[in-house]
Amino acid sequence: MNYIKFTHSYDPTTLQSELTEVLNQDWPLHFNTKDYNGDWRSLSLRSMSGQSNDIFSHPNAQYKDTPILDSMPYVKQILNEWQCEKESVRLLSLAAGSIIKPHKDHGCAYHDGQFRIHIPILTNPEVYFTIEQDQLHLAAGECWYMNFSATHSIVNIGTTPRVHLIMDCIRNSWTDNIFAENGYSIG
Repeated sequence: MNYIKFTHSYDPTTLQSELTEVLNQDWPLHFNTKDYNGDWRSLSLRSMSGQSNDIFSHPNAQYKDTPILDSMPYVKQILNEWQCEKESVRLLSLAAGSIIKPHKDHGCAYHDGQFRIHIPILTNPEVYFTIEQDQLHLAAGECWYMNFSATHSIVNIGTTPRVHLIMDCIRNSWTDNIFAENGYSIG
């Protein structure tokens, strides 16, 4: 299974309100410049250094909350609802007219023990997520798992930015139950 749209969702108005408070921060460009065209930026809510401009993902590292997470109590509540260890937690912004080219992130699939959750905060009808052959539109407030070991890409051909809350998580028995309840075959 390459993706799951979970049955639970989050309040997009509250998420957008908290996002407004951090939009004036310095959002570094994504470091992987070969994988995108346009403007793709990130702001860390959990990072290895505890700094919001540390946007690198370091597997099996010790992560710390950044000061920005403290200014986002609803996002903090969402993180706490996911009863598993969190590694990198970021806000990722893809500007209007930008694309993330087809690529794979090896070792980032649920069966590998590490997985990524996407919660759209800002989006528009012309943001498309493609995973393998499936083209998806992720609406604000929805909660999704994507198998990033599969080929995936994103295009924002709309006129507004797309901002997602992205949590890199470690699999455990609690997450096994959530994934199984949402149709994932736990093997």
